[in-house]
Amino acid sequence: MKSREIFEAVRNRKKDSMSLQLRVTLLVTAELIVSVLVALGLYWLFNKLVAVESFPFLALVLLLTCLIMGFVVTYFLSRWIYTPMKKLTGAMEQVADGDFSVRLEDKVSSKETLELYTGFNLMVNELGSTETLQSDFISNVSHEFKTPLSAIEGYATLLLGSEHMSAEEQIYAEKIVDNTRRLSSLVGSILLLSKMENQQIPSNRQEYRLDEQIRQSIVALEPSWEPKEVEFDVDLERTEYVGNEAMMRHVWDNLLSNAVKFSPACGLVRVTLRREGARLVAAVEDSGPGIPPEAQKHIYDKFYQADGSHRAEGNGLGLTLVKRILALEGGSVAAENIPGGGCRFTVRLRG
Repeated sequence: MKSREIFEAVRNRKKDSMSLQLRVTLLVTAELIVSVLVALGLYWLFNKLVAVESFPFLALVLLLTCLIMGFVVTYFLSRWIYTPMKKLTGAMEQVADGDFSVRLEDKVSSKETLELYTGFNLMVNELGSTETLQSDFISNVSHEFKTPLSAIEGYATLLLGSEHMSAEEQIYAEKIVDNTRRLSSLVGSILLLSKMENQQIPSNRQEYRLDEQIRQSIVALEPSWEPKEVEFDVDLERTEYVGNEAMMRHVWDNLLSNAVKFSPACGLVRVTLRREGARLVAAVEDSGPGIPPEAQKHIYDKFYQADGSHRAEGNGLGLTLVKRILALEGGSVAAENIPGGGCRFTVRLRG
């Protein structure tokens, strides 16, 4: 049965049932009637038991009685109405976080809530199908791109070593190699992101030296920071860490390469690592212009690049990968501008 047909069937199933609005109206009316009757009963009983007229005292007792009864009945009535909405709100938050497996039970008493839950379940089901189709498409297409890109890069690299090419042809070959490497990096990032979103990354958790991994990442990035004469101020405590070593290498490569990219010539990059209680805290600071306030809430979005002048040096997936990897590791990342210039990315991991 199609989604629309299912929804219509649910709407028609309780077509003749009492609406939620009418139920609430009747319940509140009944609450008022019962409160008045009880108050009158107490007034009559008090007059029977006590011969002396005490109207102010009676009025106060009756008023308090009505208020208490109204509060109790309204409390349970509001819970009956609010609880399904609270469940829906929680489910919507899960969907906003990318979890399309959440479903709401359809065993509810009111027709309106049943329609709402059924519509939500159908929506999530369609979103999940679309997300799966999109992820499969991206994964398959990206995988198919890798082989021809590798072939183009390999042949262009061979051309660069030829002695029979003119200077102009050498320039063309270099541009082919550079652009195929950029495309290969983009495809690799998309594949990695797709695997993480589909929970296809193996845990492979092992103990290793986190401080040594950061040092190795700095050394590996020498071709990018050496021409700019960027200096490093490194203060790393000896740290043993249990996690996915290969995935964490992506974190440091991305954060350090960004720090070098946005630092000016002869700039300074500070890298620290220390233990704070049960957490490991690493920070990477650059001496660049910082992140504009309007861009800070978007820096982890896919393909977002706050500074258009550096588009040729990245693909906008680096920080997205950093955040996803750290989430899988049970950690977090936060960005902040440094007073006087520069930006600091702080990584927190389980110790």
